[in-house]
Amino acid sequence: MDATGLTYAIAGAAALLAALLPRLLRRAPVSEPMIVVAIGMAVFALVDGLPTPDPIAHETVAVHLTEGCVIISLLGAGLALDRPVGRRRWASTWRLLAITMPAAIGLTALLGGWLLGLGAAAAVLLAATLAPTDPVLASEVQVAEPSDDTESEDEARFALTSEAGLNDGLAFPFTYAAIAMATLGAAPSHWLGTWLLLDVLWRIPAGVAVGIAVGWVLRLLFFSARSRQAGLADKAGGFVALASVFLAYGAAELAAGYGFVAVFACACTIRAGERSHGQHRVLHAYVEQLERLLTVLVLVLLGGAVARGSLADIGWTEGLLAALVLLVVRPLTGWLGLAGGCTGRRERAVISFFGVRGIGSLYYMAYATGEAEFPGEERLWAVTQLVVLASVVLHGVTATPVMTWLDRHRAATAEALHGTPDRAPVTPV
Repeated sequence: MDATGLTYAIAGAAALLAALLPRLLRRAPVSEPMIVVAIGMAVFALVDGLPTPDPIAHETVAVHLTEGCVIISLLGAGLALDRPVGRRRWASTWRLLAITMPAAIGLTALLGGWLLGLGAAAAVLLAATLAPTDPVLASEVQVAEPSDDTESEDEARFALTSEAGLNDGLAFPFTYAAIAMATLGAAPSHWLGTWLLLDVLWRIPAGVAVGIAVGWVLRLLFFSARSRQAGLADKAGGFVALASVFLAYGAAELAAGYGFVAVFACACTIRAGERSHGQHRVLHAYVEQLERLLTVLVLVLLGGAVARGSLADIGWTEGLLAALVLLVVRPLTGWLGLAGGCTGRRERAVISFFGVRGIGSLYYMAYATGEAEFPGEERLWAVTQLVVLASVVLHGVTATPVMTWLDRHRAATAEALHGTPDRAPVTPV
C-alpha cells in the first residue's frame, strides 16, 4: 500500500472530521476529541501500511506538530477573551498561576518519585509536563467567540481559558529546571542560579514584552482608522492571524524569551484595541479552524500510538498516578488557589475540576526528551499519554452536563437578584 497516498488521505479525512464533528456531536454525550482518538486507534490498528506514530522515534515531528498546535490555540484563547487584562479582573487567573500551578507541580513530582520511583529530574519533568491545562479538548469549558461586552464571560469559562493561555508558557521554567537537573546534576548549586536568572527572570518578561510590542504594531497596522478605510483587516484576516503567531513566537525565541507567552500576550494586545471591531470575530474564526485541524491531527496520531502499543507496559502504579493527578491534585490545588477569591463555591469547584490535560503536555515531553537524556523515557511518555487520554474521556464526558448545571444555577441566581437572567450581569455562584 502506498504510504504517501494513505498519509494524504488521512490528513484529508482529519480536515473533514474537524469540519463536521462539532455539528454532529453538538447534543451527543461524547466530545470531539474522544471520537477522534478512537478513530485514530481504529485506523492504525486496522491498516498495517501506516508507519507507527512513535513520538520517540519521530521526535522532531512530535515537537513541531504539537508546538504549532499549542501556539495556534494560544492565539485563539487570547483573541476570544472579552475581559481586559487587569489585576482585579484577572484575579482568578493570577491565583491559578501563582498558587495552583506550582503546588500541582510539587505534588505531582512527589507522586512521581513515590509511586513510580522516578529520579529528581524525571519527576520534575513529568510534573512540569502535566502542568499546562488545555480547555480546547473540552470546548464547553472555554469562552465563546469575541463579543463587544467586556462583562459577558462567566468566571469559570474565563478563568479556565485565561489560565490555559498563560500556563502553557509558564510551564516552561519548570521544564527547563528538569532539563538542567538532567544535564548538570540534581544538586541546586549546579543549576539554580542560572535557571533563576535566565529561565525565570529573563525569559518570562522578554516573552511578555515581545508579545505586547508585536501585538501593538499589528494592531496599529490593521486596526487603525486608515487601515479600516482601506479594508486591510477585512481582506487579510488569515494573514493577520498567521503574522501574529509567527512574528510573536519567532521574535520572542530570537530574544531568548518564551514564545508561548509572547503569542498569548500578542493576542491580548490585539484584542485590547477597539474591542467592538467585528474583525476580531473574523480573526478568531480563522484561528479556530486551524486550531481544530491541528488538534485533530495530533489526536489521530495519539490514538495511533496507543493502538500500536504505547501503553502496553502501563501498570496499576501509572494508572493510580494518572487518577490522582486528575481527581485529587488538580481539584485540591485549584480549590486552594481560588480560596478567598471572587469565585462562588460552585464556580470554584468547576474550575478546580476541569484541569484538562492535552496537547501542551505532549509538547513539553517531546521537547524535554529531545534536549536531555531522562532515565525511563518510554515510561514518562506512556504516563503522559495516559493522563491526556484519561483527561479527554473524563472531561469530555462531564463538560456539557457540568457546565449546563452551572449555567442554570447562575441564571437562577441572577433572576433572583435582578429579576431577569437575560439582562442581569454575570453573577458568581
